[in-house]
Amino acid sequence: MATDLPHPVQGPTAKEKKYDRQLRLWGATGQMALEDSHILLINSGPGVVGLETLKNLVLPGVGHFTIQDSSVVSEADLGVNFFLEDEHLGGFRAEHTCNLLKELNPDVQGSFVSEPVETFLAHADALYPYTLILVTAPIRPELLAKVSAYADAALIPLFYIHSVGFYSHFSIHLPPAFPIVDTHPSPETTTDLRLLKPWPELVQYAAEKTKALDNMAADDHGHVPYIALLLQYLEEWKASHDGEVPKNYKEKTSFRDLVSKAARTNNAEGGEENFDEAVAAVLKSLNPPEPNTSVKDIFREKEGLTISKGSASFWVITHAIGLFYTKHGVLPVPGSVPDMKARSADYIELQNVYKSKARKDFAEVLESVRVLERNANRSTPIEEKDVEAFCKNAAHIKLVRGRPFHVVQASETVKWGDRAKSIAQELTFPDSLVPLYIAFLAFDEFVATHDKDGLGGAPKVPGESDLEGDSEKVTGIAYKILNDLLKEAASTPDDDDLDTAKTRLGEFVQEIVRAGGGELHNIAALTGGLVSQEVIKVITEQYIPVDNTCIFDGVKSKSAVIRV
Repeated sequence: MATDLPHPVQGPTAKEKKYDRQLRLWGATGQMALEDSHILLINSGPGVVGLETLKNLVLPGVGHFTIQDSSVVSEADLGVNFFLEDEHLGGFRAEHTCNLLKELNPDVQGSFVSEPVETFLAHADALYPYTLILVTAPIRPELLAKVSAYADAALIPLFYIHSVGFYSHFSIHLPPAFPIVDTHPSPETTTDLRLLKPWPELVQYAAEKTKALDNMAADDHGHVPYIALLLQYLEEWKASHDGEVPKNYKEKTSFRDLVSKAARTNNAEGGEENFDEAVAAVLKSLNPPEPNTSVKDIFREKEGLTISKGSASFWVITHAIGLFYTKHGVLPVPGSVPDMKARSADYIELQNVYKSKARKDFAEVLESVRVLERNANRSTPIEEKDVEAFCKNAAHIKLVRGRPFHVVQASETVKWGDRAKSIAQELTFPDSLVPLYIAFLAFDEFVATHDKDGLGGAPKVPGESDLEGDSEKVTGIAYKILNDLLKEAASTPDDDDLDTAKTRLGEFVQEIVRAGGGELHNIAALTGGLVSQEVIKVITEQYIPVDNTCIFDGVKSKSAVIRV
């Protein structure tokens, strides 16, 4: 009968086929976060870098974007913006670029605002719908400060992007506590075999697989999983070392020799690859399962010490994991086992030992989460999959403490705070890009103190009309910012180092002013790729974003990240 037939095998959906490669990077949850986002681009200046950033977000399927841009398409736009053509001359840049961006991905919704940024931001709820904001330079500082204040209060990420000539930089303002559970650490750091703190089921498994090891047939001897071998020889080691495991490099090397000598050299069944694997795993696997300092610090953060009704899910789970660690002295077992030389049945059995322990640890953490929820009267329970993901990644969670970036005001000295000393030290490093960042700050201060009509209207860009005069002004501003930094840091570099830094600062200023605020499409496109990558990290809350300013020197193809 037809009802007895098995259900047909379901292949990937059209959407899964379309986004196949990116789903491998950030998974279904990351894609869902991307599709739920609504990005606002406040686009000014030539506007190329902002649109290049959006292009790289539309293609992977960001849910919705809005472009605020009051500029009218001019001949200059046609030379640097590949979205625009002759037919768009005289039209609003926001409208045409929005329509063309939407053509790249029908799944994405797009809208535009063509009113000036001043009147747009004057609306009380202008920024309310957006989950992330991009702002491109040049923009008047009071407007950028207004957007920054809103992002700070609403706890939404803000990106400030500046591309001019051969140089660019972007800064990220994240919420004060921005936790990341899925940091995607390198595979070499994620294997947690617990060989120095095995649980009873793992000890029993190893004992069964190594029973009468010396008398095994050659084929059996060459297929004992290396985890079982290491546990067996650890017992032998402890028997002759007062119950202690190998602790330092010398002892681990001696233990490795012990394992190596146990391999049979006359095995005609194909060698002892399992022993080779055991020898290779000694140095990286015989380490106490101790969480790193940054993870321990997260357990001590004030947000996680006391759970209330309004506590974020991250802090509830963190508190539960902290209770688990306090009780057992270890984090939950992730449950994964690396590939190894073994018979399929033995390997599957070993996998089940680890998976069973991982499920048991997860159940204990989940129960703690439920108790915390009841005690705090939380109405919406945390999903089990979120707790499970946290348990799996507990050893690699990351808490980024968002910091506001510099918003240069016309009459205020740039303040560096607790970063002043380290930035001043980095300033004198060979090929440091701190001078380039200072040059960008000087550019912003020039914009803050000059406008085209002298009546507080559109900002004037250095080099736009008076190359020599503007270059002198921006250089003076840059040297003042440099001197204020050294004064705040109480730093007195060597004369040669300081002269070198000043020379390079002057060269950066000259080149930036020479560009007259213009964007080179290749630099803007590269910068847009960098920014969009960081935007995706922030939206999906996966991987670790830049903290918090990235600078790019297109002349030397060199980038640097500084925390300001």
